Amino acid sequence: MTPVHVNVLIVGAGLSGIGAAHHLQEAFPSRSYAILEAREAIGGTWDLFRYPGIRSDSDMHTLGYRFKPWLAEKAIADAPAILDYVREAAREGGIEEHIRFGHKVVRAAFSGRDGRWQVEVEVAGERVVFTADFLSICSGYYRYDEGFTPEFPGRERFGGEFIHPQHWPEELDYAGKQVVVIGSGATAMTLVPAMAKEAGHVTMLQRSPTYVFSLPDVDPIAKALEKWLPAKAAYALTRWKNITFQTLSYQASRAFPGPTKKVVRAFTKRQLPEGYDVDTHFKPTYDPWDQRFCLVPNADLFKALRRDTASIVTDHIETFTETGIELVGGDTLEADIVVSATGLNLLLMGGMELVVDGEPVELSSRMAYKGMMLEGLPNCIFTIGYTNASWTLKADLTSEYMIRVLRHMDRTGQTICVPENTDSSVETVPFMDFQANYVLRSLDAFPQQGSKAPWRLAQNYVRDAIALRRGQIDDGALRFSSPTGVEESEREPVAV
Repeated sequence: MTPVHVNVLIVGAGLSGIGAAHHLQEAFPSRSYAILEAREAIGGTWDLFRYPGIRSDSDMHTLGYRFKPWLAEKAIADAPAILDYVREAAREGGIEEHIRFGHKVVRAAFSGRDGRWQVEVEVAGERVVFTADFLSICSGYYRYDEGFTPEFPGRERFGGEFIHPQHWPEELDYAGKQVVVIGSGATAMTLVPAMAKEAGHVTMLQRSPTYVFSLPDVDPIAKALEKWLPAKAAYALTRWKNITFQTLSYQASRAFPGPTKKVVRAFTKRQLPEGYDVDTHFKPTYDPWDQRFCLVPNADLFKALRRDTASIVTDHIETFTETGIELVGGDTLEADIVVSATGLNLLLMGGMELVVDGEPVELSSRMAYKGMMLEGLPNCIFTIGYTNASWTLKADLTSEYMIRVLRHMDRTGQTICVPENTDSSVETVPFMDFQANYVLRSLDAFPQQGSKAPWRLAQNYVRDAIALRRGQIDDGALRFSSPTGVEESEREPVAV
């Protein structure tokens, strides 16, 4: 069977993949592309997770696309609203017809002789082959089929229901029941107030506290701008307002961690019941932004604590019992349901095998170029969002940069681009300067980044926007060439 050939192959039909397709077809209307999606639906994260209260932990004016204004009232939106937004973007752009559902990429091999990728895909238990001039990998960085669950002593003895949020039972009835949510990250912060509306009581069991901050789910400045300005102008101004706030607050937190801790503690104390033990349950051991802040819209977590429909316990698990959890400190939490909101398993490039001219690519041995390409990996760009700001800010920039690279190759007549480091003074550092447990568990399997540009990840949208939209493409580190083998006119015909 003759392989299906496209100019650009996009892996993943989530927020990033739909955005990449929009940028591509707007820049190159006649260029062929396909989106390969392992699941049976558009939306990625926002379709996969179904747990109560699931929502964005970033405002939708920055988590939304630059090219498509977010028009819904709530800036901190729930998953169904976000999913509708992504699907609408796909439908409006005619992107849906380019998606191949149930297509899981398992192997991608680049040939320098042909200047093409050969991509093996699992479809209904069989393997089919695509070829492409360029790969855009928008599969995120975690495993969709499996969340992270630690080994809990005695868990097999527990007689209640044990659930990971990544695999939420559709018909779970928790009304009036005692629920323990293990974890203190964004998922736990979402689950606790959402479940507390119906459960008998919800306890958030954390080993250590997290920085928590509240914002209204409706942005009053955005609403005011929308009254006076056209939708696109209001959206752009709100977006930049939020980008500026995110950037300045992050930089201030990193430069002045002590004062930032005091401000956050004072804010938290005001939200909690009188006499609440703030330092036990809301005083992290790490500095602000060593891990991501947890956003709670409209102070919903604090309200649940004040109503006593929820509580926080800071301790370690000694063992599960038949009816709950025994803690190291001696207390016991009775539970009908235990939710293990203990994080994700990371998986870069969708777990696909990568090969270049017959040699397997070991991701951990490669250095990342501009946080979106890999040393020695030709014609391939991958999307990883910011850890200190909205994912889509970096996703949009990544797609825009891909367009600039493709245009450069069109102008020069060269069809292969590959990052190569020839600067011996560049030292390697971890890919993510982030202390979250889910990152630290998998960091050894990730690529490295370099100690200076263009191998250094900025984690700063404004700097990246200037560099990626205006910076030189042919910078000496991104090398351009043509295939070493047959001429384009001599290639075997392929189906499109």
